[in-house]
Amino acid sequence: MSSSASRTLLLLFFGLQTGLLLAQSNVALSDFNRERLARTRNSMWVLGGWGAANLAVGALGMRGAQGENRAFHQMNLAWGAVNLGLAATGWWTATHSDPGAFDLYETVRQHHRLQKIFLFNAGLDVAYMAGGLWLIERAKTTTRRPERLRGFGRSILLQGAFLFVFDVGACLYQQGLENKLRPFLQNTSLGMTEHGIGLVMKW
Repeated sequence: MSSSASRTLLLLFFGLQTGLLLAQSNVALSDFNRERLARTRNSMWVLGGWGAANLAVGALGMRGAQGENRAFHQMNLAWGAVNLGLAATGWWTATHSDPGAFDLYETVRQHHRLQKIFLFNAGLDVAYMAGGLWLIERAKTTTRRPERLRGFGRSILLQGAFLFVFDVGACLYQQGLENKLRPFLQNTSLGMTEHGIGLVMKW
């Protein structure tokens, strides 16, 4: 066999091996994104369930309720509508996202972006709870419908507490995938490609 033919076979062999490795990497990355999106949907089911429960209990609780209790259920109903809408939007987005459409960069970006959103929301939840406590305290020193302030304050305190637990839990739930993402990053480095500087897979 001539040397040129040997080189051709060798290049073909390495080309096939590289193609198989890249295909395996893409499949594994798709599997990671599939689980990432599934966890997002699960979190949205929890948020949506809480929103639906607040809508139902709030609507029922307002029947015949007066003063503080009516304000409490009224605010819960409003929060329920908002949370249910947010959950439906998040669930729809996760459901209609193609797991195979994310490259490594976009996978990492989306994975950490969602965690940052949950953590940011957790900070807002603390502010909600503080606002609820302020309304309850404010009701003690005002003569203008204090029962309404107490009802709203109790509701906002409750909603903030639940959302804080939800957002922190959802963030930790997504962080549980870090070990599955680490191998992709360990096998990737910044280097020279035929198109310039880019990500180089090390297999």
